[in-house]
Formats: sequence, structure tokens, C-alpha cells
Amino acid sequence: MDLKEKAKGLPSCPGVYLMKDSLNNVIYVGKSKNLKNRVSSYFQNSKSHTPKVVKLVKNLKDFDYITTDTEFEAFILECKLIKEIKPLYNKLMKSPKSYCYIRIKFKEKHPYIELSSEYSKDDDGVYFGPYTNKNTVERAIQGIKEYFKILCTNNSQKDSYCLNYSLGLCIGMCLDKTSKEKYFDIFNKVVNLFNGTDKSIIERMEFNMNSSSEKFDFEKAIKYRDYLTSINYIIDKVKVVEYTEENKNIALLEYLNDDMIKFFLIKGNKIFFNEKYILKDFDVEKLKHILKNNILLYFNDKSLNDSIEVGRDEIDESQIIYTYLESKSNDCRYVIISEKWLKDINDIDFDHEINNLLIVES
Repeated sequence: MDLKEKAKGLPSCPGVYLMKDSLNNVIYVGKSKNLKNRVSSYFQNSKSHTPKVVKLVKNLKDFDYITTDTEFEAFILECKLIKEIKPLYNKLMKSPKSYCYIRIKFKEKHPYIELSSEYSKDDDGVYFGPYTNKNTVERAIQGIKEYFKILCTNNSQKDSYCLNYSLGLCIGMCLDKTSKEKYFDIFNKVVNLFNGTDKSIIERMEFNMNSSSEKFDFEKAIKYRDYLTSINYIIDKVKVVEYTEENKNIALLEYLNDDMIKFFLIKGNKIFFNEKYILKDFDVEKLKHILKNNILLYFNDKSLNDSIEVGRDEIDESQIIYTYLESKSNDCRYVIISEKWLKDINDIDFDHEINNLLIVES
């Protein structure tokens, strides 16, 4: 089978493609806004291909594809299929998704921060996460410990200083030189950093990075840059989790073309309703009425109003939805449905937001 020719026959629309080996096993799942262009790129002689992509292509014997109406649906479907099928090359070509959490323990005199593979409701630790990039989280923790000089290597905390104390990286936990209040102040700052309420640490690190660069100490500047990237990753994930756990009702609308729209209703990290509408079949008022009725019907379902907790099984879809809604590069419009609107379909603000979805002048 000539896969290059087969790829030329693919539609130029969003969708998911499934690469197969000689035993008909799916070895890679990908998504694209343009299936034809993306799949065809695998069969072009390109020096930009990584060794792993080259190896993947050598093992390809066939491929299937599933079209979607929107890129958003392609993202969600790809995520679902990867979780179900667990293709070999998705593991090899992407960062390993070893889910982890950050745990901050306010214990006795010396609080501590650590990486945790599990989230426990039974202890009194403060948890952040889950995160899908363990290495990045470890680098963020390292950067924070170095910034606050709490890189103590003497875990027994007896009357002898650790090596990092002599290097200026430990403020004296090992020698009991610092007060309990000082440690608790440090860790409260870390909690506020991850909650997004205190950016002073980031601002100071940015100052140190720029200052190091001006002094031509590029090694130190790069170190601060990497720490900042890692810490911002943590903060961004916190935003995703908080956004999802606020149990928001989201109405999303995309124009597929000038004549057709697709309407989605999202609860937390799940799409539970979607429907296409041909615009010429409805006048504006009728379409607005249909959208409102769908919102009232589905969001007033008590089973959909349960609280949402984002764990390792939910974080990927939550990230996709959050990123897509925040992206400026797509044609979607969305609105957060308030409880007030669900009780009053004639609310002026509700009507105004539906107009915004449909790009109708109020």
C-alpha cells in the first residue's frame, strides 16, 4: 500500500489519525486541524524529522482517521484515544506522563516541600497538582529551595552544619539558627506563590536573571530562566485546576463556516452536549431560543451540578478545555453560565451573552 498516495486523499479538515504497524496495532495517535497536510508530512523527506519520527514512519504499514467538525473535538478525541489505546509511540515521542503533586507540610518547627506521587486527603499537607511533567516540578522545587536558602542536606537536623550551609544555600536549619516564624513565613509565601496571590518571588527571580545577564554571568541567568519557566508551569496548572473545580457551566460556539455553527455545553472537564445548526434554517430569535433552552435543560440537571475534583484522570481534558478557551488563534466564542441565568431565562445579561455568542448586535 502506498501510504503517501493514501495520505493525499485525506480530507483537509480537523480530525485524528491512527498509525498502525504490520500487525494492525495502533502505535501512534495524533490530531490535526488539517488531516491531509499533517499526515502527508510524515511521508515527505524532511531533515526536520526527529529520529523517533523516522523510526515511527519505518514501522508504519497503514493508518486510519476520524474526522471532526472542529479542532477542539480533535484535541479531546486524541486525548481519549491515547488513554484507551496507550500507543507505543505516544509514550516514546512525548514526555512521560508520570503524574505527581507538590506537597507542603507545616510540620513542627521545620516545614518542608516535596514531590509526591499521590494526593492524600488524610494528612494535613497542602497539595498542588496534579502535574504531568515530573522533571519540571522537581526543577521548580529546586529553584524555590535555592531562592529561600532552604536546601539543607542534614535531614537529621543535629548540631552540625550541612555542606549547603557553608555554600550559602541553607539558612541554618541544620544548626537551629532560624526561628519557627521565619520558616513558616517562607512556606506561606510559597503557598501564596502557587495560589497566584504573591508574585514577589517571580519578580525577584526575574531581577536576578536580568542582573546576571547584564554582568555577563550567562550560566546563572540561564539557571534563573529555567527556574522561572518551571515555576510558571506550576502556577499555570493551578489555574487550570481551579478553573475546572469552580464547577463552571460553559457554553461554547464555533462557526464551522459562514453557514453553519456548532454548539457545545461543557461541565468541568466534560463535553455533554453538542449540536450543529445550519444558519439559514433559523432566524436569529429562534436560534437564540434554542440555545437558551438547551442551556436551561442540561445545566439544570441535578446530576450535572455535582462538585468536580481534578485528579490525574481529569487533568488532561481540563488542560485542553482551558487552553482552547484561552487561545486567541481559534474561532470559538464561549460564555460562563451563571446560576442566576438558569433561574431567569429573561435576564438581560443572559440575552446579551447569547447575542455575543452569535455575533449579534444587542
